[in-house]
Amino acid sequence: MTMRGRILVSVATALAMTGALGACSTFGGGEDDNAPVRGEIGVNSFLWQASLDTIAFMPLASTDPFGGVIITDWHADPALPNERFKATIYVLDTRLRADALNVSLFRQTWNGSAWVDAVVDPDTEYQIENAILNRARELRLSTLRDED
Repeated sequence: MTMRGRILVSVATALAMTGALGACSTFGGGEDDNAPVRGEIGVNSFLWQASLDTIAFMPLASTDPFGGVIITDWHADPALPNERFKATIYVLDTRLRADALNVSLFRQTWNGSAWVDAVVDPDTEYQIENAILNRARELRLSTLRDED
């Protein structure tokens, strides 16, 4: 890898870690909140954290907790090295709602000499959205139990 490549990887890693660490702090935008409190994220905190938890196996390329965007870098399962995925997740609201979440997946396959774009099964995006929503509900319920 060239020196420029190493620097870009270092900067991207630092930005991703900063976003991930920021997501671990106190959040705003609870289920019934319509606007975030100053200094807190601008989207539903449960959906945000659940999204990060669900795609934790993928390297982060960019996170924006104020705009609600998570972009991963390409990830290949070691069992399927000729196929890789990338994800973009949008948290669109401060409320914990199914329509406040949008997942877009991108898939490429190796044809022997280059990565080629391939079709993503729409059911895969749906399954990831459901996994995120289920995790967000778990986080919300654990918060309610902690308050009692």
